[in-house]
Amino acid sequence: MRKRIVAGNWKMNKTAEEALSLVSEIDNMVKDEVNGDVAVVVAPPFPFLQSLGKLTQGNDKMHLAAQNVSEHESGAYTGEVSAAMLKSVGVEYVIIGHSERRMYHHEDAQTLYQKMKTTLAHGMKPIFCCGEPLEERDADRHFDYVGKQLHDSLSYLSNEEFEQVVIAYEPIWAIGTGRTASSQQAQEMHEYIREQIARMFDAEAAYNTSILYGGSCNPANAQELFSQSDVDGGLIGGASLKSRDFTDVIKSI
Repeated sequence: MRKRIVAGNWKMNKTAEEALSLVSEIDNMVKDEVNGDVAVVVAPPFPFLQSLGKLTQGNDKMHLAAQNVSEHESGAYTGEVSAAMLKSVGVEYVIIGHSERRMYHHEDAQTLYQKMKTTLAHGMKPIFCCGEPLEERDADRHFDYVGKQLHDSLSYLSNEEFEQVVIAYEPIWAIGTGRTASSQQAQEMHEYIREQIARMFDAEAAYNTSILYGGSCNPANAQELFSQSDVDGGLIGGASLKSRDFTDVIKSI
């Protein structure tokens, strides 16, 4: 049975003190208010991972994610962070292929595949992001666009490797814009992604893969989005920076 997951991508926000306060608040709220079987994942900036890892360690519901990882194991790569480093401070998930990384840092399919491999080799779960820009949606090419993203970075994994992968569909036109895909649009794409997984791997892999929705998901629209049969949770941006909003999103699943 696939997991229900709500993950918060903090991006480049918060100071060390603010990060500790936010995770402590989320942790207390989740303990007090969340009864369902849902994995809560927080993805703070790199400098805060070790201290927050101590807070989430041993917590069955709270999990730690990194926002990125180097495709290299180690070496002369100034400014990069390896999978071994992340694993050593308690990271369980790694966000790979976010549209901002693809756009601003020119990460291509091969780079993302290598990041997936090193993440998996160190026993962490990739959260692989995919999604189309507005011009592809308006030209009715969004399914082909997302299908190519999936194929080019995931199809070379083994079935055993892919069992550890979480998919996050984030329409680029809905990230940080306040514009959200309708529940029907989200369901259509999530269903399509599941069909592509079945083609690349098998029906069992498709059924068991958690597919999250991201893109201006908030307490007002989360319940409708999460009620769709192929939407297994969310990768949350802005709403994850406020403990009340993030907890309300979690409770919507």
